[in-house]
Amino acid sequence: MRRTALAIIVILIVAAFFVWRQFNVGPLAFAGGSTVALSDYKDANPTGVPASLAGADVVKRGEYLARAADCEACHTAPGGQAYAGGLAIELPFGTLYTTNITSDKDTGIGNYSDQDFLNAVQRGIRKDGARLYPAMVYPSYTYMTDADALAIKAYLFSLPPVHAANRADTLTFPYNQRWAMAPWSFFFNADTRFAPNTSQTAQWNRGAYLAEALAHCGECHTPRNLAFALDNRQKFAGAITAGWRAYNITSDKGTGIGAWSDEEISAYLAQGHAVGRGTASGPMGEAVDASFSHMTPEDIHALVAYLRSVPPIASPDLPATLAPTAPASPKDGSVASNALGKKIFAEACASCHSWTGVSALTPFANIAGSRAVNDPTATNVAQIVISGTQRHEPDGAVSMPAFGSIFSDTEIAAVVNYVTARFGSAKSSVNESDIAALRKQASR
Repeated sequence: MRRTALAIIVILIVAAFFVWRQFNVGPLAFAGGSTVALSDYKDANPTGVPASLAGADVVKRGEYLARAADCEACHTAPGGQAYAGGLAIELPFGTLYTTNITSDKDTGIGNYSDQDFLNAVQRGIRKDGARLYPAMVYPSYTYMTDADALAIKAYLFSLPPVHAANRADTLTFPYNQRWAMAPWSFFFNADTRFAPNTSQTAQWNRGAYLAEALAHCGECHTPRNLAFALDNRQKFAGAITAGWRAYNITSDKGTGIGAWSDEEISAYLAQGHAVGRGTASGPMGEAVDASFSHMTPEDIHALVAYLRSVPPIASPDLPATLAPTAPASPKDGSVASNALGKKIFAEACASCHSWTGVSALTPFANIAGSRAVNDPTATNVAQIVISGTQRHEPDGAVSMPAFGSIFSDTEIAAVVNYVTARFGSAKSSVNESDIAALRKQASR
């Protein structure tokens, strides 16, 4: 009996491992072809900094890489000092607070050796041996080379230390058990460095390294499985992140970016706006301001080349056809059953966005043609009304004020539903309870 039980256990373990191997594909598996170790790659090195910075010192290179990896956005609280941590990440089972990664020896990482830093960035293990939660995107950073990670460390250590104690997380049991991240990492963190694909171009490999190892695009745009790991079988198909919808960025022409031109994708990444496509807001707006806008044009073009290669996956809940520009007169195309929403739009929105959705003030305020107003969930439209947004254009900052403290949940729901009905191809039907839930996710 014991032998039979042992045999069954072994079979189950082997079967579980086989199932895991089948369903847990890596972020680059879609590309096929063959890969080689970076040391054996014969073309231009896709890692590190762009050619224009190749001769710069390690701190300057680290600054570029830290921006490409978007470290500041997560490790800086609103109104706080850069890299001093304290940003709240709201989860269904509690709140995580990002940590101080300045060189302060008491509250930051000033006592971290090179190996300590690599362990944290690539493996999710702190200096004291405790495991990090995957809110720290080490499953993506694991593809970063040691040299690039240590260049980032050199840059962080070149900045003034900030004495700022880390806030305690408020996760409930069993999610507050950090030891559980060890088996999680065994299954879901590859703990391997980037390997170039010899079947792809040098530009594609550069884009792959930027997107996967540094910019960690999948952490927002790829759905997660039941274990909260990225489901790369739905790579870049869109997901909800921090209460905002990160839209489909596969090559699907209807609900992804397959119909966008290279110039439109480049402009959206570098400037946070593409004419006729919309303006980046929320976490994507932060990523543009803190990361993508600081990249060289060559790196932006490499990212575009890589995104173009991601297989199309349609988003079934999004309309494949976007609505045309709305009528110029408020009397036309109005929603008779939503008088409250129309009234609020007339008083608070029309002066900037116009009744057509094409702003006479700045293209950054255009809403016609954007994915957000054509999304029947209206998640991002609601978040923008609640939290406002700030974008940057060549002539200066362009801001939309936050109306969350001005309007009630009922009023915000009304104007959101009016906006999607007038400017979108599939109207939303959010209510005050939906807005209240979004407020909680936005208040970080």
